[in-house]
Amino acid sequence: MNEAARLSNENTIRLQNIDIDPHTVRMEVNIMEMHDPCVIVICNGKVKLRVLPPFGEYKITTHQGKVKRMRKEEGEEF
Repeated sequence: MNEAARLSNENTIRLQNIDIDPHTVRMEVNIMEMHDPCVIVICNGKVKLRVLPPFGEYKITTHQGKVKRMRKEEGEEF
């Protein structure tokens, strides 16, 4: 698989929006299907799930009580 396709596939798996049922105003997440450590962030009626990198940091930046940015910084052992 070429590098661009691999990164596209990896980002699709690692970045996921979670739908909120408009009738019940609830979200549903099946934790038994999740195999990687992850974080769920809720802000302004939106829910986003992000898979944490195997090595590195995940920074969530807020401004005036709202999530502005979610950024991962990956590293690897030398």
